[in-house]
Amino acid sequence: MDHSISSLSLLDAVQLLVTGVVSEHDAEIMLARAIEHGDLPANVKRWATEQWEGKQLPGNINRLETFIERSDLDAWLSREKVI
Repeated sequence: MDHSISSLSLLDAVQLLVTGVVSEHDAEIMLARAIEHGDLPANVKRWATEQWEGKQLPGNINRLETFIERSDLDAWLSREKVI
């Protein structure tokens, strides 16, 4: 699948949120919940139960194959005042 430079995988988006206070897993959960609640638009790919990689995210979201537009992430971050 061809994603433009403006698209980030969930894992890439997580890396933008990780700080000394916010861990990688906490950031993953934060973004997954926002996606699941419809607050953050994303092109979501879900794991089948037997395919889980790493810690499970809400909605079985695949952090490697779920993509978020950078503009949507930036808008969500400013609304949520996450960083």
